[in-house]
Amino acid sequence: MKTNLSTLALILLAVFLIDRYAWGGPWWTPPHIVGVAIAVPSLFLLCLARIQLGKAFSVQAKASTLVTHGLYSRIRNPIYVFGALTIVGLIIWTNQLRFLLCFAVLIPLQVYRSRKESQVLEETFGAAYLEYKRKTWF
Repeated sequence: MKTNLSTLALILLAVFLIDRYAWGGPWWTPPHIVGVAIAVPSLFLLCLARIQLGKAFSVQAKASTLVTHGLYSRIRNPIYVFGALTIVGLIIWTNQLRFLLCFAVLIPLQVYRSRKESQVLEETFGAAYLEYKRKTWF
């Protein structure tokens, strides 16, 4: 239930942003098309990654389950990757360069969090996590 509510909140935020910025000017400009082409699939994959993570999701780094299926079979941190791509798409789509500040703050935070999570997972799952890490990207 918690997963569904947080995913729904994320989708509602995206819909709010689309509604807020989509109608401010002509729609079929190259930045709008490119931004939507990046943001929409990225948001979908972000939600899918969140659902696949299930009960293993945590705001703070903890290791209850090593999730290695779905998107996690190729990318260790798909929520971070697709979250960043969604933001890039929204920056391009809205043509608001001030949102680059959000992106500039987000990336170092996500790298820090991924390293912290990696450390916790390695301590908990040992060789199994190291093998998983070897086979996946970021």
